[in-house]
Amino acid sequence: MGMRSLMAVAVVGLIVALAFTPLGIEAQQTRRIARIGFLSPSSPSDPRTRTFVEAFREGLRDLGWVEGENVTIEYRWAQERTERLLDLARELVRLNVDVVVAATSPAVQAAKRATVTIPIVMTNAGDAVATGFVARIARPEANITGLSMMGGELIGKQMQILTEVVPNLSRVALLWNPTNSSNAPQLRQAEDAVRALGLRLYPLEVRGPDEIEGAFAAMTKDQPGAMIVLLDSMLVANRARIVELAAKRHLPAIYGLTDFVKAGGLIAYGPNVSDMYRRAAAYVDKILKGSKVADLPVEQPTTFELIVNLGAAKALGLAIPPSISARADQLVQ
Repeated sequence: MGMRSLMAVAVVGLIVALAFTPLGIEAQQTRRIARIGFLSPSSPSDPRTRTFVEAFREGLRDLGWVEGENVTIEYRWAQERTERLLDLARELVRLNVDVVVAATSPAVQAAKRATVTIPIVMTNAGDAVATGFVARIARPEANITGLSMMGGELIGKQMQILTEVVPNLSRVALLWNPTNSSNAPQLRQAEDAVRALGLRLYPLEVRGPDEIEGAFAAMTKDQPGAMIVLLDSMLVANRARIVELAAKRHLPAIYGLTDFVKAGGLIAYGPNVSDMYRRAAAYVDKILKGSKVADLPVEQPTTFELIVNLGAAKALGLAIPPSISARADQLVQ
């Protein structure tokens, strides 16, 4: 056998040998696809929900994660029935997802009960410390991190805006959902805020859609001059009805999400939620690349929006003061 023949045989042998080494086997295998669990109390048919999900997916794409290529997302929707969240969270745990993205406090609470090992990334959740999701903002313990609302500061600012918009305001009604773990801390923060402003607060519990009418009926005897609605997925899902009843009772109201103003509400002041979902993707990216939850501090909103509905103000006979209109990010006619 000639020299060239011997070299050819050697090369073929080397290729065959490499094919059966662990490295060769690994090269032949399909690259592992990361799996994300997405848990939400909302319905995917809600336009606002679709906007938030797309913001999250966009954030992932910007970081190199493309559905169907190197990541898959297991969506679980409670369809406004928060009592289903725990079972849905357990489904995700059984699927052994790499990380759970939990949208809103009820979803975080359910995910926390379902697993103590799989990392959980919060999006637009309530005050993470006050609700007991994390011990410290700077260095979360256990398996939860992500983005948390600034409860006390947000409500205090909303109350201040109401006093500027509504002349001689003295009584404020407050809609809240006691089944939402983040609403009780928000209520306490609201009580602190009204005391600081010399106002009186009238909290009204709304545990479900069928209690909304009764809460507004109860306002009649209290005769509040304005209303604040706490952040809650059930209340947001019923925003059109809440805005309608507030208008019918000629009641100025401020909300924490712009969706209420889009539904005809007077004023919204709160964080840019789409931005929070986009930023949640950065947490997922770091966790999938090996970062530990304890090394990822909880973030709070950095972008806030003030939107005023001038048409609603006119219907209520209110003149929006220059101090508010000048600060507004958007004035809706």
